[in-house]
Amino acid sequence: MYMSSKKEKDRVTEIINTTLDETKSSVNKTTEEAKKEVPQYTKAVTEYQHETIEATKDIADNFLESQKEVIHSVQSLWIPYIENVQNSYWSYWTSPKRATENYARVVSNITDSTIASTRLANNVFFASMETWKTSVQNARDNAKEFSRLNANFAKTFENVAKDSLRDFSPREIQTYSRQ
Repeated sequence: MYMSSKKEKDRVTEIINTTLDETKSSVNKTTEEAKKEVPQYTKAVTEYQHETIEATKDIADNFLESQKEVIHSVQSLWIPYIENVQNSYWSYWTSPKRATENYARVVSNITDSTIASTRLANNVFFASMETWKTSVQNARDNAKEFSRLNANFAKTFENVAKDSLRDFSPREIQTYSRQ
């Protein structure tokens, strides 16, 4: 498109600037709306962690209570069996009390392992969030640099074009256009 007058060039420049400003305003509006949603996501993650920890505690508590009931229910059957095993094979189980203690340690260990696994999963989650944050920052920095390079390229192109036009007189341009 050939623009003959300064007025028309100014009008086109104004249209371009207005369009880009509107786009920038739209991007700002969209990002502000997204920022408003962050507390919801933060709350959801916090609630998830609390629920996971509470669920692990409840599972362990319920399991231990049920085991207590099972042990009390079958204790009359279990004691002779333990005594028999103790006398025959497993001398380190000195009494039903010792067997119960060993069993309780195993259950406690499983509970501790479950909580530790949950903690590790949360650590992995937060490390992933940090990695994502770094990636977003790098993308931001790279986009800024690409924009700067693009603007510099456009300015260089403009200057080269202006220099080239200045080097040619109107007469030389007519000579080249006839060939």
